[in-house]
Amino acid sequence: MKVIAVKTHAREEFLDITRDVRSAVRNSGIENGIALVFVPHTTAGVTINENADPDVKEDILMGLKKMVPDSLAWRHAEGNSPAHVKAGLVGSSIHIIVEGGDLQLGTWQGIYFCEFDGPRDRNVFVKVFGQ
Repeated sequence: MKVIAVKTHAREEFLDITRDVRSAVRNSGIENGIALVFVPHTTAGVTINENADPDVKEDILMGLKKMVPDSLAWRHAEGNSPAHVKAGLVGSSIHIIVEGGDLQLGTWQGIYFCEFDGPRDRNVFVKVFGQ
């Protein structure tokens, strides 16, 4: 298993971790299988989405803010309930097919670490399973 250290700089942001995940897959030595990318945090997530236009990640954040506003009467004492809900909506793991030792992402796809309660030091776990 490879651990990728992620440092976030804003309360909410998407960080492109595609290069790091790709490197973990290549270094695993597994040619064909599945890569599991897992985020072990309750206020962060991981997703695959477009990485050609940086406005897409900002639009996703804007949509999540509209769906999960800070202004509700949240009960969680830490004050980060919106981050928990957003992390639940996005999810904590993804699977990607590995062929020929590389990720089989679409032309416009990238892997994003999704921070909802930053800035923080975070981890992403990558495990590659061979067939």
